[in-house]
Parts: sequence; C-alpha cells; structure tokens
Amino acid sequence: MPGGKERELRRRITSIQSTKKITRAMELIAATRVVKAMQRADAARPYARQITSVIENLAAGGAQVDHPLLREADEVRRVGVIVMAGDRGLAGAYNSSVIRAAEREVMAHRREGRDYMLFCVGRKAQGYFRFRHYEIAHAFDGFSDNPSYEDARAIADAVTAAFVAGEVDQVILAYTEFVSMGTQRVSVRRFLPLEDTETMATVGGGDAEVAALFEFEPSPEAV
Repeated sequence: MPGGKERELRRRITSIQSTKKITRAMELIAATRVVKAMQRADAARPYARQITSVIENLAAGGAQVDHPLLREADEVRRVGVIVMAGDRGLAGAYNSSVIRAAEREVMAHRREGRDYMLFCVGRKAQGYFRFRHYEIAHAFDGFSDNPSYEDARAIADAVTAAFVAGEVDQVILAYTEFVSMGTQRVSVRRFLPLEDTETMATVGGGDAEVAALFEFEPSPEAV
C-alpha cells in the first residue's frame, strides 16, 4: 500500500475512534439524565393523583363553582395550542412527534375557520413553527433539561391570562406522556376551559362514599 493511502487510512481510523469515544460519553450522559427525569416524573405522580382526587371529592361533596377558567365560550373563534417540546435534538421522535401532532391540531381548526394562538415550549418547537411562518404568540425555552415550578408557572400564567382576557376561547395541550423507558405517548387534550365539577365527579367516579374520605372547611364551595 502506498505511504499516502496508509496515512489517510490511519487518520480515518483515529477519527472514527475519537467519534466513538464522544458518542459513548454522550450516551452515558443521556442515560444519567433519563434516570433523573424518570425519578422526577415518578415523584410527581402521587401529587397529581391526590390533587385529582381532591377535586373529584369537592365535586362529589356538592361544590358548584363559578370560575373564569370554567367558562365555556358560546362559539370557539380562536384556539390556543401549547406545544411541549425540547430544547435539543438527538432525541429520536420525541420532538417531531409532538410538534406534528400540534401542527395537525392547528390545521384542523384553521380548516373549520378558527384562528389560533401558539404557545411554544422548547427551542425545537419554536424553530419548526418559525421556519414554516406560523405566528408564535409566546415562546419559552432554556429549561427542558431541568424544569422547575417557576417555569411551569410562567407558562400557566401566560396561557390563563390569554384565556381569561378572551384572547382565546379554548386551549389545547400537546405533550409527550412518559409511560416507560421504551414508550412515550403523544397526547393532545383540552387544557382550558377546565371541566366543571359535576363532570369531574362523573368522570372520576366521585360519589358520596368517596366524599366521606375528605372534610372541607368551611365548605366545598368555599374551598
């Protein structure tokens, strides 16, 4: 083998070995982050279940609530769509699946003559919709690796403010539901208006026996 080709071959071997080391390091870092994310998700589930149970018991206890977030519009003219994606790539279909689900939702409402308002969470969602010339009302990024309560509160404040002010008549949430390491399911559901307490009691199976587990002071309505 001529000397020039041998040197080129050695350079390629060295380059491939370096790339292998880098990707191995990235794999180890990703595995650590996935474990931490799983632990955070598992830790949040009991809280979510308990909050749902309390609301169901409020409904079962006879609470009739009149709240702006329960307001049903006579006609839905504008829909807010929250897209929950990540800040980085190299995540398989994690970003693309939820982004496309949100885009299908926007297109479906536009075909029915409704306007839209986009709330993009994550740089990947922002980049996708900006490149395709969608109008983005609010954008949030920089915290997908380690989201905090303050980050969630900022998103919720922007969405609820738009809903209460009448800028949108309905809000749809598109997100990825973590099931297991090998299964993440894209979910699209109504976020606002909230279901009324009567519906919550029916859907959640709320009844007098369940309500007996809780005692509300001064009353279910006040709570």
